[in-house]
Amino acid sequence: SRAMLQATVKLCCGIAHDHLPGFKIPAVAAIQKDVKGLVVRGSCRLPSKIPHYIHRLMGKETAACPEPDGDVSPSQSSSVDLSYIAQGERALQRALSILQQRTGWQAETMLDARAAVSSTALPGLGKVFRAEVVLAVPVARLHRELFERIEQMPQWNPTLSRVKVLQRVGTDTLVTHEVTAPSPGNLVGQRDFVSVRHRVRRDAAVYLVGTATHAKLLPSQEGCIRAESRLSCIVLQPLVGDPGRTHFTWLLSMDLKASGWIPASVTNRVLPQSQADFIQHLRRHLAAAACP
Repeated sequence: SRAMLQATVKLCCGIAHDHLPGFKIPAVAAIQKDVKGLVVRGSCRLPSKIPHYIHRLMGKETAACPEPDGDVSPSQSSSVDLSYIAQGERALQRALSILQQRTGWQAETMLDARAAVSSTALPGLGKVFRAEVVLAVPVARLHRELFERIEQMPQWNPTLSRVKVLQRVGTDTLVTHEVTAPSPGNLVGQRDFVSVRHRVRRDAAVYLVGTATHAKLLPSQEGCIRAESRLSCIVLQPLVGDPGRTHFTWLLSMDLKASGWIPASVTNRVLPQSQADFIQHLRRHLAAAACP
């Protein structure tokens, strides 16, 4: 019965969420595929809207796509939406394993000494940079600026000329397009990125992960080189004993698609410095917003 199926899906998803978070999305995708197959084959026992029920249960319905009337047929869009969520989940699992790595990090010399930046080299990612700083604002405020108000980021971060949300998948996953601002004397040049951004809350912490996606949502922009974010993960944790301040940790690994004549030493300086600059711009924005 429909009620029994709903209860089974809830139970499976609850178990996956509590104990096997990495298996949640594949499990739901498999259930959805099987149920859709039964609907398409004309089962008289399964309501045609059950696949959409599964989407709503998991909170993965695309905000821009209202539930259609009538029967549901297999659609490419739902599988693409699930693939975005799966990309975000995989990026999170990889980031969590890197965050647990305590050795092998080397300090980077930065212009902004208030942000501690270190780096390590990892298989499949290359150079990974980790920036850490304590910011005098609560987690909720940072979370709002860095995820919910992401399209307003160029207003306070001069290194970006445009950020656009191309697609919203549920409430916790975005597909975004970011364009860096042209800068005189910038050896690397102007870049643009198409990324999946995924939000996860765990206890009092918020994880904001991102990774490049190859969705054909937007062609390469004239004058820009399409670069890729291999992995980005910002962790926002309330400071122990002082919830009004936040421990900010940022993992970053990028492929800037730099031309061969640009030395690796140059690109390896650009990324950690961009992290320090971003934190400085964020700090100034928050301070200005707090002034009456």
